[in-house]
Amino acid sequence: MIAGPPSALSGVPEVFPRSPGDQASMSDMDKVLATAESGLDKSLERLFQLLRIPSISTDPAFDGDCRKAAQWVVDQLAGIGLDASLRETGGKPMVVAHGGPAPDGKTPRVLLYGHYDVQPADPLDLWETDPFEPRLVDAPHGKEIVARGAADDKGQFMTFVEALRAWAETTGSVPLPVTVLIEGEEESGSGNLGPFLEANRDELRADLALVCDTGMWDRGAPGITTMLRGMVYDEVIVTAASRDLHSGMYGGAAKNPINILARIIANLHDENGAVTVPGFYDGVPELPPEVKAQWDGLAFSDETFLGGVGLKEPAGEKDRSTLEQIWSRPTCDANGIIGGYTGAGSKTVIASRASAKISFRLVGSQDPQKIREAFRAFVRERVPTDCKVEFIGHAASPALVVDMNRPEMAKAAGALRAEFGKAPVMMGCGGSIPIVGDFKSTLGMDSILIGFGLDDDRIHSPNEKYDLASFRHGIRSWARVFGALADRA
Repeated sequence: MIAGPPSALSGVPEVFPRSPGDQASMSDMDKVLATAESGLDKSLERLFQLLRIPSISTDPAFDGDCRKAAQWVVDQLAGIGLDASLRETGGKPMVVAHGGPAPDGKTPRVLLYGHYDVQPADPLDLWETDPFEPRLVDAPHGKEIVARGAADDKGQFMTFVEALRAWAETTGSVPLPVTVLIEGEEESGSGNLGPFLEANRDELRADLALVCDTGMWDRGAPGITTMLRGMVYDEVIVTAASRDLHSGMYGGAAKNPINILARIIANLHDENGAVTVPGFYDGVPELPPEVKAQWDGLAFSDETFLGGVGLKEPAGEKDRSTLEQIWSRPTCDANGIIGGYTGAGSKTVIASRASAKISFRLVGSQDPQKIREAFRAFVRERVPTDCKVEFIGHAASPALVVDMNRPEMAKAAGALRAEFGKAPVMMGCGGSIPIVGDFKSTLGMDSILIGFGLDDDRIHSPNEKYDLASFRHGIRSWARVFGALADRA
């Protein structure tokens, strides 16, 4: 079925066989898919080359490897006809490339985003083989690519690089005006990305960003991530006595900061799991009926989802499904409590101070600053006399909701339906992807998030993997998306 080494892609089913007939009767899209299919072995070889580079951004010892990975990406993009260059920053270099036809006012200019850096591979003793020597392994559902970065994010962003390649090799150029931005510090906080966007906003501005750092609903069902939760993170410090006290001499008479914080944290939720901070739900929308109906119809099991981590029952708002709780509803969680004696054995002490770290996941149009202020007012009202409270503010970012009425969204969804034979799930994401907010606030453009990762890809963990079928479907899907956006599907 596929040319190349028989060990590379054998066993990958040809779910979408090529159109019958001679080459002349095939559409551009059919020809591009045929090119992608016949070149899958070489696409895999290129991915393996990139995976062998240990581009760990968090460790200065790998700075040279990060630069090597960035230059490798530049060379690949230049090789398919894009004007590609390595851009210096205060940290790891950026990769920027441009190409495609001149804007015509009808076909959107798109910015493709990914990152070439990876997480450290530690603990190395839990890897079955060298994390930077990629390999194909057999699994019950098919072959898997195992290596650090296979799913996060080298295997993912290489799907759209290889889709661009298929278009260029088939038709002579990519089908739409495109900018490619591949950064090298995503795994270490993207500290230089914001300034880079600001300094190059005119060059990087596009009609739409396409992000490939997300996942599918399951192996057979594609997904488009349409909701990203925001974040507020605050640290609370309560101080009572001027020093730690003997609990026998002062117990009962002296205020105990640990007890005070415990009561405050317990009061943050009511008996139904709702957050009790006044005004907390301002700006929280209800799900569109069609999205709720789709989510309710998914084969999602609370028992399977929670059972995988040793739990049984959802703990959020009782009148909301688990998918709503993790995708479209705001949350409040204590992430850490510090105070008193925590060593071995016992020490009968009343701590002078105690602290807690509290995070809020935000949705809709919740205002991070208002949430922070309301939370702090909630705490102050519950701190008794003889005590003082301090706050340390950390992260604060709004939620993001993708405009599902954009015509590009319908085209992307249609492309995924054509590839998988079923409509994509319009998914939420419980976490945050800060770059999407940066694209909106700095470059003024919306994003469409399409990824091919799976929940069991073990990203950031030993033996990270990416299904070979995900890589194949990803290349074909992006080829279809590019064609649909350019009205050449």
